[in-house]
Amino acid sequence: MRKFSLYVLAFGTFGLGMTEFGMMSILSVAAAGLQVSVPEAGHFISAYALGVCFGAVMLTFLAQGHSLKSLLIALMLIMCFGNMLAAVAPNYGFMIAARFISGLPHGGYFGVAGIVAKRLASKKKQVQAVAIMISGMTIANLLGIPLAAYITHIVSWHMLFAMVVGWGLWTVYCIHKWVPNVSVKQSADLKSQFAFLKKPLPWLLLITIMLGNGGIFCWYSYISPIMLHEAGFSAAQMSWIMAVAGLGMVLGNIFSGKLSLYLSPTKLTAIMIIIMFAASLSMIFSAHSQILALAVMFLGVFGLFGVSGPEQYLIIDTAKGGEILGASGAQVAFNLGNAVGAYVGGLPIAMGYANSFSALPGVFLTVLGLITIYYFSRLYEKENTQNIG
Repeated sequence: MRKFSLYVLAFGTFGLGMTEFGMMSILSVAAAGLQVSVPEAGHFISAYALGVCFGAVMLTFLAQGHSLKSLLIALMLIMCFGNMLAAVAPNYGFMIAARFISGLPHGGYFGVAGIVAKRLASKKKQVQAVAIMISGMTIANLLGIPLAAYITHIVSWHMLFAMVVGWGLWTVYCIHKWVPNVSVKQSADLKSQFAFLKKPLPWLLLITIMLGNGGIFCWYSYISPIMLHEAGFSAAQMSWIMAVAGLGMVLGNIFSGKLSLYLSPTKLTAIMIIIMFAASLSMIFSAHSQILALAVMFLGVFGLFGVSGPEQYLIIDTAKGGEILGASGAQVAFNLGNAVGAYVGGLPIAMGYANSFSALPGVFLTVLGLITIYYFSRLYEKENTQNIG
């Protein structure tokens, strides 16, 4: 593997991680600053997720005739523009628009970078290569977001987005200098790129991603009010709490990458969804204990990022002829889960229940995710057996 190029790809996912998950760490402060309620501020998370969905689909039409490297650079520049708008957002409507624009490059970047990472590695190490690319997002949660949360506490919540702009411009330079141009077997006919969607396999996997990951976002979208108002932490402590979450993401991603050498990606995906189910169920009953709340949060995000690598590998593997659309589609599903999770998780809160009850819908979503990955695994293994035969 050309590891340094993979690390440069991870610079981009670092910036996207700051953009996506940083909002959750400053949700309460941003809500107060824009004079909206916490459930209304949850719409900033949903707006980003909807931007991801729209941008990923548009990339399929706009990517024709462009190299993967030039697409990566263009997507980073869009990320910078969206975060620049968020850094100066004066009100709710402006912030919604800024978050939507910020989300536009997310799915496309993960999709294109996932294909590049897969091409830079040997067959046996492709899941691990994708995990390295994704690791930037986990490092963002371990180091970047806690630092931004601290700066937010002493300066302004707008600073998070200003920091992302600076990092994004640095990433553009690094991609230009150190990421090689790699080819991808993409159907020239636009219609042919959608052909893989005629099969049930990619749909089952996309639904699994949406349901399984959405289960975590039901309550992780509201991790700031859970930790502040139920676990009893202070606002000043949110920076190191987010560092604990980031550590869980980093270890989940690393652990998953190592396990991929010994377990099939389908089994690995199922194991991580089981972990997410256990965390969602536990959060309902453990939020009032600081130690237990931290442990459950750690477990949930461990599974969330442990599942990302094998899922990204599987969707590229099942999207023959339409890899960019398939890989981007995985991020659409991830962020649809984000949007659905943030919305349905906010319903119990809006009804007057404690913030921790946002995890209740998450329990049901992760169970549904386990059901769909079971049926996907059976079909995937059957198809692979037929191809070998």
